[in-house]
Amino acid sequence: MPAPDTRRLARTERPQSRDSARRLDTAAMKVVLFGATGMVGSGVLLECLDSSRVASVVAIGRNLTGQAHPKLREIVQSNLFELGTISSELSDADACFFCLGVSSAGMNEAEYTRLTHDLTLAAANALLAVSPRLTFIYVSGAGTDSSARGRTMWARVKGKTENELLAMPFKAAYMFRPGYIQPMRGVRSKTRLYQALYDAGGWLYPVLRALIPQRVTTTVNVGRAMIEVAANGYPKTILGVADINAAAMMGGTRESDSAFIPAANGASP
Repeated sequence: MPAPDTRRLARTERPQSRDSARRLDTAAMKVVLFGATGMVGSGVLLECLDSSRVASVVAIGRNLTGQAHPKLREIVQSNLFELGTISSELSDADACFFCLGVSSAGMNEAEYTRLTHDLTLAAANALLAVSPRLTFIYVSGAGTDSSARGRTMWARVKGKTENELLAMPFKAAYMFRPGYIQPMRGVRSKTRLYQALYDAGGWLYPVLRALIPQRVTTTVNVGRAMIEVAANGYPKTILGVADINAAAMMGGTRESDSAFIPAANGASP
């Protein structure tokens, strides 16, 4: 297998967000990020690069993100099932934000299991071997079946994946189950249909935020919540939309972002 393509990218750092002035009760973290070219992952990356609580980000994927930042190190890895060749890049990490995922549309259960459960666990085991004190945060989805025995295929597979991650001896593991996620800060979906819907219906998000804040979130919130939970923990190991929004608010907001961050309206089920 060819050696991974590792590239350090740099440019002038963006202004830091307001969280630089608050909640600095934890040393800055080394974050390993999977899925940084997807909609959720690219939003999480932006928040990591802006946060004073993140010292560095190692983004692992099949393609470069197109971002350039002193904190960012990108590793292009064609086979994400085999991470042994980059174990040194994974060592001494404080958190993993696993935002990699595929749609189950058109897939049979075996194929979806391989790309969802097997790939996630392969990455988790590789990290556990070199960074056992890491906090692992997995982006799952609203409706995931914790029993792993229900009728909906994707929900069963996600549930099995969550259960096995929670049983691993990391410092901590948290499952994020977002529902509707509004992309912010120029983030776009790689799925053309989804992006077309965001483009056409973007005006609707403020309405949804006002009517059902406990069911909608943003890429900003997801990123801020991951940083907060990795730094300070959270009372639950499975976070629904309301929990994600609550954790994002705990981490602090910029005034320019506050209009887009729905207040938590109680806890998720």
